[in-house]
Amino acid sequence: MEWENQTILVEFFLKGLSDYPRLELLFFVLILIMYVVILLGNGTLIVISIWDSHLHTPMYFFLGNLSFLDICYTTTSIPSILVSFLSERKTISFSGCAMQMFLGLAMGTTECVLLGMMAFDRYVAICNPLRYPVIMSKDSFVPMAAGSWIVGVINSAVQTAFVIQLPFCRNNVINHLSCEILAVMKLACADISGNEFIMLVATTLFILTPLLLIIISYTLIIVSILKIRSSEGRSKVFSTCSAHLTVVIIFYGTILFMYMKPKSKDALNSEDLDATDKLISLFYGIVTPMMNPLIYSLRNKDVKEAVKHLLRRSVF
Repeated sequence: MEWENQTILVEFFLKGLSDYPRLELLFFVLILIMYVVILLGNGTLIVISIWDSHLHTPMYFFLGNLSFLDICYTTTSIPSILVSFLSERKTISFSGCAMQMFLGLAMGTTECVLLGMMAFDRYVAICNPLRYPVIMSKDSFVPMAAGSWIVGVINSAVQTAFVIQLPFCRNNVINHLSCEILAVMKLACADISGNEFIMLVATTLFILTPLLLIIISYTLIIVSILKIRSSEGRSKVFSTCSAHLTVVIIFYGTILFMYMKPKSKDALNSEDLDATDKLISLFYGIVTPMMNPLIYSLRNKDVKEAVKHLLRRSVF
């Protein structure tokens, strides 16, 4: 009987917002607008960080990586979400779902580690300015950024491999907007405690450890700022890292709430909880990448000047 209840799935049905058909058109327009803003905003940051020689520093190298990462991350899910809103048959192939799950988790992990690297860069710049050129040389910050990508890919490959090997029953309805790893794991008709343990270890290593590095870095930065006597000096130093700190709060606030809150098997089947997770996932996956370039451009004089120079050059 147990064998009869199992089948080889070839596709999943993404439930998304199908229970709210009137909202689908509204969300299609909103998400499409936000996706365009993500592409334009992050694309502009990448262009100016390459074009303007004044921005050829570790900080803007990391920022360029973050912008490229946000473009890649949103592109793995937003186009398929937009198509599902307009399609009656909201399905995705098993292989397509696995690829989406792999890319999404890889990009998310990479961003966690990259934000930790950026916090360390700000710590060195503010607390050890004389040693900054030595510590954050090209031989250092390039491998740091590359390491973030490698860690993200390896972590995602391991977790995705364990999930796709799970036996799936006839229930192929993913109550989510995309193939999010937690939503897919719920469909397995097997003990997923091993997968949950692997996710817990990965969360500790690649989410909590970078967060700890960020907390330590900014604690030391705040101590250094308080030692500056002039209020103008304190304001100037704080403005150099306020944008990054804002991004960290938004990014980690949503991801920790989504992945670290306690979840039981019964709770995961709650419609109210699923609706909440969908909104959190939407905020984490779309709103945060859209806000990143806005936060960095609005709070950074160097970026503003580079944009002005780029516009003048394009006009003349």
